[in-house]
Amino acid sequence: DPDMNPSLRTMFQKARDNSVPLDTIEKAIKRGSGQLDGVAYEQITYEGYAPGGVALIIEVLTDNRNRSGSDVRSVFTKRGGSMAEPGAVAWQFERKGTLVVDGAADEDELMLAAIDGGAEDVVREGDDWRVATEAADLHTTRSAIEEAGFTVRSGELTMVAQNLVPLEDAKSAKTVLDLIDALEEIDDVQDVYGNFDLPDDVLAELA
Repeated sequence: DPDMNPSLRTMFQKARDNSVPLDTIEKAIKRGSGQLDGVAYEQITYEGYAPGGVALIIEVLTDNRNRSGSDVRSVFTKRGGSMAEPGAVAWQFERKGTLVVDGAADEDELMLAAIDGGAEDVVREGDDWRVATEAADLHTTRSAIEEAGFTVRSGELTMVAQNLVPLEDAKSAKTVLDLIDALEEIDDVQDVYGNFDLPDDVLAELA
């Protein structure tokens, strides 16, 4: 029941935001609970370090933890990183909610609706607004914003680094980004989070 499981509810809403058909969503939920084809999927979090000490969190959904663990470890080894023990990296991150709201929304009115719904912050990000929430307040904040008449483009739970490591040159930045790209190519990997920051001059050099 998505209403009883916040993580499941977030996955359900994220799929709807991306126009995933309802039957596809239901099949995915059944797979995850072991109700489809006798296969049970489990969520696993791996932790590690990219070259330069950048901390990484890797979230996986898999029906074979041995395969997933081997695949993740292989990428770290080949790309010059290292796996970490559970908890060694996680303390550097905090679970948060993020909503993206259509940029046409009036700032003051959106701010009022978002704060009333439990939001922590509202900031401009490109053409849209980004609303930050505590993980537990993601859905109540989304409801408050939508009830106020604003369009929420997407919403998800994410891991936010408490402190960022600046990548000062394009070479080190590319090394970290290549490792993350390789992790994201693993079929079982759902999300990868890092505690790094890319200065504007490094971004320009990478472009």
